[in-house]
Amino acid sequence: MTRSISKAFFCVPVMTLLLAGPQPVAAQDYAYDPADVAARRDAFIDRMVQERGFDRDLLTGILTQAVVRQSALNAISRPAERVIPWFEYREIFLNEQRINAGAEFWIEHEALVAATAERFGVDPEMILSILGIESLFGERMGTYRVIDALATLAFAYPPRADFFASELEAFLLIYQEEGPVVLEALGSYAGAMGAGQFIPSSYRAYAVDADADGRRDLWTNWGDILASIANYLAVHGWQLEEPVAVAADQGTAAAVEPGNRLGLDTSVGSLRDRGFEFDSGLEAEQPAMLVTVEADSTSAGYFVGLNNFHVITRYNRSVKYALAAVQLSEAIAQRYSEILASGEVVADAL
Repeated sequence: MTRSISKAFFCVPVMTLLLAGPQPVAAQDYAYDPADVAARRDAFIDRMVQERGFDRDLLTGILTQAVVRQSALNAISRPAERVIPWFEYREIFLNEQRINAGAEFWIEHEALVAATAERFGVDPEMILSILGIESLFGERMGTYRVIDALATLAFAYPPRADFFASELEAFLLIYQEEGPVVLEALGSYAGAMGAGQFIPSSYRAYAVDADADGRRDLWTNWGDILASIANYLAVHGWQLEEPVAVAADQGTAAAVEPGNRLGLDTSVGSLRDRGFEFDSGLEAEQPAMLVTVEADSTSAGYFVGLNNFHVITRYNRSVKYALAAVQLSEAIAQRYSEILASGEVVADAL
């Protein structure tokens, strides 16, 4: 099966105008004021004309056709009922569907994956793991038109209006750089785009035109997609073929509650001195972070995250995300090796 992601680039026709009054919504839905939306939009246009040299009529036309998406407002304004523990979070990503899809994708695009990994100095299984987590290899890239999502949150959601106005500005600069087709791009309710789910500022900073065709296409061009993910990891300090994280036993160390502590704030030697037990092949001075997650409903699991683990947390600021990426990468690499060793032809991948 040749995976195709081209259909995901286009959206349905615009249904309503940004300045139209809100549709009737359920009592629990987030409420916005159309007059406030209009005022924020006009102020944004003024700034973009003055600071970025946009044509006023062109920009007004683009933004008055952007749709306020009630579902995006609801999604961002409703906190999750509970934090998903690691033993449940893991199952979302560490499953046969993603593992098999990753191995099949690797076989199907073997030369491209190898060339990308070599060019950027990033292990191929990690590039594929990120791609698998973010969009299931391009199958789930989001259903919101990016311009709609960003305009909604920039103009109709005051708590984070500044951040999303900045991302909307970045997206409009991408439009200037890449062309009008970008306005039809699909993504998440928060404006994350393409198979690697880059927010616009990350797109501008890290997306790569791998085939030099004049566009950084993170929706339909696997070369650009893989290169962009690899570039993000490389720029943030990925070290090729270096360990990412190792499992640890509590040993004689005091218990540590699960949390989302980020940063290489300790060392391998310091963790050993505290009583944690793990791979003795690591150098004592190596920077490290202690990762504690819920192994099950009653006990904690410990891991020692190293430089490459920290790099993954720059892609998504969550130790659970990083740990899932590590374990999925290992599972994909193992499945890929098993397929090659067996000599089997994966019928739906070749």
